Amino acid sequence: MRSDIPLLPAVPGVSFVRSLEDIHEYCLDANGLQILLSSDLAAPVAGFMVTYRVGSRNEAIGYTGATHLLEHLMFKGSENFNKEKGGTIWDLLETKGALVNATTWNDRTNYFEVVPREHLSTAITLEADRMRRAFLKEEDRVSEMPVVRNEFERGENLPMEALDKQLWALAYEAHPYHHPTIGWRSDIERVSIERLKKFYDDFYHPDNATVSIIGGFDIEEALTAVVKEFGTHTKMPTAHPAMHTEEPKQEGERRAVVKRAGHTNMIAIAHKIPAATHADLPALLLLSLILSDGKTSRLYRALVDSAIATDVTTQCYQFRDPSLLTSYITLAPRVRHEVVEKQVKQEFGKIITKGITAPELARAKRSLRAYTASRRDGPYALLSSLNEEIAVGDWTRFVTLPQALSRVTSKDVQKIAKKYLVDDQSTVGYFIATNA
Repeated sequence: MRSDIPLLPAVPGVSFVRSLEDIHEYCLDANGLQILLSSDLAAPVAGFMVTYRVGSRNEAIGYTGATHLLEHLMFKGSENFNKEKGGTIWDLLETKGALVNATTWNDRTNYFEVVPREHLSTAITLEADRMRRAFLKEEDRVSEMPVVRNEFERGENLPMEALDKQLWALAYEAHPYHHPTIGWRSDIERVSIERLKKFYDDFYHPDNATVSIIGGFDIEEALTAVVKEFGTHTKMPTAHPAMHTEEPKQEGERRAVVKRAGHTNMIAIAHKIPAATHADLPALLLLSLILSDGKTSRLYRALVDSAIATDVTTQCYQFRDPSLLTSYITLAPRVRHEVVEKQVKQEFGKIITKGITAPELARAKRSLRAYTASRRDGPYALLSSLNEEIAVGDWTRFVTLPQALSRVTSKDVQKIAKKYLVDDQSTVGYFIATNA
């Protein structure tokens, strides 16, 4: 914790919570809005992001994809920023050289602007307005639905996305991670504007959000602006709808096959892993790099160097609830799926029985150190990184994760491989390209 907390300004309407390194947390007294600040007065730009703790995890059958479709509608204007008043987000910020966008994922949705520092107050005012005063109109839903459906269809044409969708749908029977973030086609086409409005009213409140401000700004001025603009909103009058579904224990390997037109065959092998804040995650992150990061990784040497695969990648998904460690392999032409699957599992078995080497661990830690350093490479990088930690439930993990990674030993990696790389907790997917 910092020792210079008294140097931070005291602004009426907000309470200081804590500081960790150069990131300061406040709370808006009127409504519970969480505020994270990291100021660099020398920076010419400032980044502003509102992270809502809602994503596809909070959806259900009938309105899957609601978070993503709502994201599109949130750019159609709000009470004080709209076409009729000549003050859309594009008019006010993009024409000033700002980066403006939003993203949706399993556990969160964010809306952000990276602006010349003199336009930060405009970004604050705009985001505060659409937090509770966004226009959600049927005519906009009708016009945006084909755009979202087109995104869905583009994903269907990519072997990895098509396979990944089926993998998650099979790995999760009860938990909403079963649903793709973009939603299922029929829900995208048919969800009503009334259901989208209810979703907005259920989750788009200050006590379910975090404001993050990074880069060139004065802390006192920024806090004062946040109090003025966001302080007009009240807390959700009732509790936000809770997502209480837990995935039941898996009792055996599951298998999926996707057959589609294409020229590339693929395999994905996923294993259940705990939530991002679990103590085993640092070792799992290192394991994922040891498996497929670079030409010296286990799977690259076993599969690509032997010419039975053309590409390998392992992803350790870090989510609010238990997630997946997944290896994706693109097969070389005329190589059978079964051959590659057997080789992958043999590599898993070697780590389980023999462990990893000191050089392997050192390389993985160097790679993660470079990645964690890149998370501070500019306002958007820091905003985006904080956003993901907010989503999993603990922004301080942004600061503490590097130390946790440095403490992981070779024995720790072997231990978690033995614990999680278990066939009965796995889901295997084959993508079979019918034109291959």
